[in-house]
Amino acid sequence: MRVNEKNPKLKKTVTVLVCAVLLLLMLLPGSIFRAASWQELAERFRQNFIVDRRYMLIIKGLKNTLLITAGATLLGIVIGLVLSLIRVAYKAGAKVSILNEIANVYVTVIRGTPMMVQLMIWNFTIFASVRDLNVVAVATLAFGVNSGAYVAEIFRAGIEAIDKGQMEAGRSLGLNYWQSMQKIILPQAMKNSLPVLINEFISLLKETSIAGYIAVDELTRAAQNIQSITLESSQPLIMAALIYLAIVLALTAVMSKVEQRLKRSER
Repeated sequence: MRVNEKNPKLKKTVTVLVCAVLLLLMLLPGSIFRAASWQELAERFRQNFIVDRRYMLIIKGLKNTLLITAGATLLGIVIGLVLSLIRVAYKAGAKVSILNEIANVYVTVIRGTPMMVQLMIWNFTIFASVRDLNVVAVATLAFGVNSGAYVAEIFRAGIEAIDKGQMEAGRSLGLNYWQSMQKIILPQAMKNSLPVLINEFISLLKETSIAGYIAVDELTRAAQNIQSITLESSQPLIMAALIYLAIVLALTAVMSKVEQRLKRSER
């Protein structure tokens, strides 16, 4: 459950728990709040990130993570939009039964199989014979194809949520089905779907952490690479987690702003 203004009791409880944990850490022997602990923490930080410019591994990993996420999001939106239009048009009576069956199979297969398995199939089966394979491009393609199935459902729900009278109004003005869809229905559906799309982007960002299974040096794998060099078990992963958290919080704030603007525009 998200802690927000609608859950003041939960917010207060979480705050109390956090303060209690911090107080306990301060009282424990060898607490991280003691001077010696801070010196040790600083030395470990230096070894993990400063020596030999190991922070560049984190920066490179973050760059690949954002690149895969952005590319996969764009690809997912294109695929999802096409699939949703096909499925909605079929329900409206368009003669696209074959395309609709293909779209249904695509959505069912992609949503019914694990992302990690799909990623490995793309890398070790479909592109197994390709020399000098760009694993970042493969990961972008795999995540984009996966995202497309979910975005298709988001767009389909957004389109079907529009009152049928909107389409009838467009047809009465002399527009055909596709013109009405393009000029009247889709703009409203996109507006309704935007917060959910941002949420899909957030999920996709976190999912890219498995790209390391095909040797992509994304953020999580970068932290693991530092681990293997310094034999430090926690600090690199905590750094990666904090970066993910910072990005997610920023995107969540953007989503909240978007939702507020949409609510104001509906008044």
